[in-house]
Amino acid sequence: MKRLNFTLDESTVELLSDLSEKFYDGNKSQTVRAALESLAAREGHGGWVVAGYTPLRIDHAVSCHTCGLEQLEGNVLFKPVFERGNSPEAIQQIPSEEWVECSVCVESH
Repeated sequence: MKRLNFTLDESTVELLSDLSEKFYDGNKSQTVRAALESLAAREGHGGWVVAGYTPLRIDHAVSCHTCGLEQLEGNVLFKPVFERGNSPEAIQQIPSEEWVECSVCVESH
């Protein structure tokens, strides 16, 4: 953690206090972080990135998101875990369709 020294005008201080109390249990650091993430996403400098994968035994046939190969019921595939981040590969929103990857594609990423 690093301490930063900011000088804010009174109306900004009040807004920060109001928002932190309303949404973040008074945590001003978390409030500023959320505001910066929101601004970055809105300006196209941030989005959702794959932070890792979790194994998943599938109960129906499905295709790998990357290579498109059909995977049979019972296979272990990998479901991406998304987090906010900055990357040339960031996407604006988490996809609503089913997204699984085969082990070959996960290892190549």
